[in-house]
Amino acid sequence: MSLGQLHYTSAPPGPDGSGFRFTALTPGLPQSVLREAEQLIGYEPPRNAPSRPCATELEAFPRAFSYSELSDGSRLLARTVYTGADYSGRWGNFHAHAVHLAPGRQLPDGALPVSAWESPGWAAATPEGGAPPALAALPPSTLLDPAGLIAFAASRAPWLAAVFTDLQRQAEDETAPQVVLVERDSADVARWVALASAALPREAAHRLTFTTYTRRPHLAGQRIVGVLPDDAHGLAGSGRRYRVHDCSAPPPAPDGPAPGPDGSEPAPWAVAAARIWSAGAFELFQHAHRLPGEPFTAGPVSALALCAGIDLPSSHRTAAALWACEHPAELDGQELDGLVQTLAAPRQEAAVPAAETAALAELFARVGANLRPESAAPLAARLLTAAVRSAEPVRPPDPGALTDEVARQLAAELGPELRAGIADPAGGFARPLRLLRVAGLLTVDCSDLVTPLAHRLAAALLADPSAYGGDLHETLTDRPDLHTALLRELDAAALAGPASVTVLLERAPVELESREALPYLRMCGWTARGPAGGGGGGGDRNGELRAVLEAARVSVFAHPPLLRVAFRLVWGSDTPTPEEARYVLAETGADVHRPAETWPFLVTAALNGRPGDPHADELGHELLAAFPAQLAPRDRAALLLLEFARDLRAGGAGPGWVDRYLGLRRAAEPVNPTVLEHVCGRIARRLLTDPGAGRELDDLIRSGDADLCAAYERAAHEDAVHSQLLREPRYFADRFVDWNAHPQAGGAWGKVRSALLDGVLRPAGRALAAEDLAAVEAALAKRGTRHAEDFRAWNRPGALGRLGLRFGGRDSRPGKAAPRRRGSGSGSGSGSGSDDRYRDGGVR
Repeated sequence: MSLGQLHYTSAPPGPDGSGFRFTALTPGLPQSVLREAEQLIGYEPPRNAPSRPCATELEAFPRAFSYSELSDGSRLLARTVYTGADYSGRWGNFHAHAVHLAPGRQLPDGALPVSAWESPGWAAATPEGGAPPALAALPPSTLLDPAGLIAFAASRAPWLAAVFTDLQRQAEDETAPQVVLVERDSADVARWVALASAALPREAAHRLTFTTYTRRPHLAGQRIVGVLPDDAHGLAGSGRRYRVHDCSAPPPAPDGPAPGPDGSEPAPWAVAAARIWSAGAFELFQHAHRLPGEPFTAGPVSALALCAGIDLPSSHRTAAALWACEHPAELDGQELDGLVQTLAAPRQEAAVPAAETAALAELFARVGANLRPESAAPLAARLLTAAVRSAEPVRPPDPGALTDEVARQLAAELGPELRAGIADPAGGFARPLRLLRVAGLLTVDCSDLVTPLAHRLAAALLADPSAYGGDLHETLTDRPDLHTALLRELDAAALAGPASVTVLLERAPVELESREALPYLRMCGWTARGPAGGGGGGGDRNGELRAVLEAARVSVFAHPPLLRVAFRLVWGSDTPTPEEARYVLAETGADVHRPAETWPFLVTAALNGRPGDPHADELGHELLAAFPAQLAPRDRAALLLLEFARDLRAGGAGPGWVDRYLGLRRAAEPVNPTVLEHVCGRIARRLLTDPGAGRELDDLIRSGDADLCAAYERAAHEDAVHSQLLREPRYFADRFVDWNAHPQAGGAWGKVRSALLDGVLRPAGRALAAEDLAAVEAALAKRGTRHAEDFRAWNRPGALGRLGLRFGGRDSRPGKAAPRRRGSGSGSGSGSGSDDRYRDGGVR
């Protein structure tokens, strides 16, 4: 590779003129390069420089060493020095020597531009001949030695991070502000460039343009601009264009890194790079440049710094640990040990941030098995200490990571804190569980705290089953004593509220295997996870009840409360049907229901049974016999009503049905509507079907019971009554006589009577053939001649209004008796007693 040379100074007249001009050029350099170079290599002495310096004073003048980018993409590396008087004796002369790098080219052997600071290859004067050959290389400077740079970095420690932050911004954004370094010696600016070039990624270092001195920084186009203190005035406050770092003044933060010119915090990468230079470990930069990771990320450089024992802030320790987790193979065993030892060292901070602790825990999980015990134990101890004292969760290391001595020391130090944290009910159960696991690792006895913790844990899980997670599952696996205690608590909770326990077991995979009985919990587990898929879902609920009781693995006769829990699991808030309740009572017997306190379920099943269900009144009869001493008076009376309905259905009820019904109803008030409907329906049907129920119907009419009258009306509208009216003339005749009874009666019967005659009997009469109507009249004639006459008048077309006046229009005011109308007494139909029934006279 060849470097074209340029020399520029004030020269006597010649072919190219006089004054400042290029005095020697390597042939072939483009004119465009020369025009731009002429603007970059000029020199203006410092403001307070002597006007006629002596030789010693000339040596003290700043040297303008610059590296600039030209418009065509090529680069110009130049050194300009003040030389004093020119050929004519006029003061103000300087000499510039520059080399040109074609676009995309670097110095030979990839040398960084700053390495040419005060290189022996720079000429102090124009060479003879006027056309110097291209240079093959520029020997590196001997003034930028490592020891000198380390000492300089230490002296500039307060500014390092801020300057590196601004250089990072420049590397990432071409529009970032220029960095102005205020130094009293231009050599110090060169040292700054050397520090930056070593720290920056190699490609960014080769692109870094700079000048170590200028009198007019506002005209400089380089990324780093060095100025003397007198020339920095006027740049402050121009943050959008310049970032001014005055290293000639006392540092603004003597106890730490200075903030940026705008008060911003240094970037993480810049802080790590500053610490490395301050520690004199600049060789780490070359290693960091070869490591995987995005440029300017803090992870790689921080990891190498920590491997070398260089202390860094918590955020860098976190970044280093996370980077090492992702790239553990990039560090050899010695480096990894060094990283872990530095990370495990005691810190001055009162509390280590949670992010750092979590990163350390992750790192230990990844590489802990590859560490030497003496390296692993301190980090494991630190993680265990953080797990006890940190409010955030910390994953503890494996038990084998601790040496016996470290474990004993930690147990003695952390034991009281562990016990206090496990016993503390505030803040949920997550932290006590973590502490219990740590106590197990350190063999700290906390057995007396397990049961109270299990009680709190059970309450929390029942309130929110989603709280059961991986950490809890692992803890229960690691601590069988806690698992057993939790199952005991859930078993007790299942006795009090099986539904909530069942929901928990449906949503959370709590392991139920145990050597203990736990019958209530096992029943809930079968309901939640068994083939039935939960209780109360319909189908064969009696079979499900048997299966739930079998899941308990304990006899219900030995533990009667099992039956109550099983009832709640199978039926939940529902009620067994009377048929299901009868089955349960028959299968288990009454003796187990008393101590189990499940007989109220059976009573409720009977009282809520569907009207007309024969199992309901049979169950009522069985419950009266099974629990005579347990039934409350109201429930007993209600069950007696059901038993009475049973007797009516079976034909075993003695006379006085209505009176018995009314007496039992008063004792059972308020009566369940279903029971009332059931009993009234049975009485009504019996009144409609029993030929000898005339006196009972009189009792119904006199009672004025609205429910009983309404039930009678509903029963009369049933298809069976309609069919019988069409089929049996005598039945039709009996109903005609019955429904005309007591026309003066008001209240409930008064409302029902007309509806029966007009809504039931008249449609049936219209459907009868002539011969059937004649048969009805014949049946009525047997009851009395007047009955037949009234029927003919009632059934005559157009007679409805007259009959209404005749039958229903009699004065029924209180105190006014209807005129008596006796029958002929010649009919035999229902016997002579039937006319006595209507002693008030006439057919009604």
